[in-house]
Amino acid sequence: MPQIGDIKKKKNYVKRIWHACEDCGKERWVDYLKGKPVALKCRACSCKVNQRKFPNRFGENNPSWKGGKFQGSDGYCYILVNNDDFFYPMASHKKKNNTSGHYVSEHRLVVAKSLNRCLLPWEIVHHKNGIKNDNRLENLQLLPTANQHMPSIKWQTEINKRDKRIAELEAEIRELKRILL
Repeated sequence: MPQIGDIKKKKNYVKRIWHACEDCGKERWVDYLKGKPVALKCRACSCKVNQRKFPNRFGENNPSWKGGKFQGSDGYCYILVNNDDFFYPMASHKKKNNTSGHYVSEHRLVVAKSLNRCLLPWEIVHHKNGIKNDNRLENLQLLPTANQHMPSIKWQTEINKRDKRIAELEAEIRELKRILL
């Protein structure tokens, strides 16, 4: 374990110093420029300071607030839940799509609310039409395990391929009829 004040060189001649946060004492490597550490506080402590300095910039008061809902890069919608919410145990406590907070997948939340209970981690919610952000209750199906979900995904993929091919053939037929007539 390094000692406070130890310096190491990274690639490209960048130096780092083993430094303790001036508020909480958490030790970590920090970039070292012009004889000083770049950050005197850890990320958690600097966020607390910012929250005290700018209390009107967090949550609903932030100009970028979108109602606590976002669509992730995976195509699913996520909803922010408070820790006093009944469905909070379903929330992910990991960072999801580079956001921090406690979010629940909207499709899981819709089904859980209709059942008036939290879903178990192994229960799968399937989108019948395959559209990940179509979270209407009539489009969602609760499956007890992932084993039952995979065949339905394979079938849906096959059906979608065939529907696409049918549409292509129908367009070809229309074009041929137009040419012949």
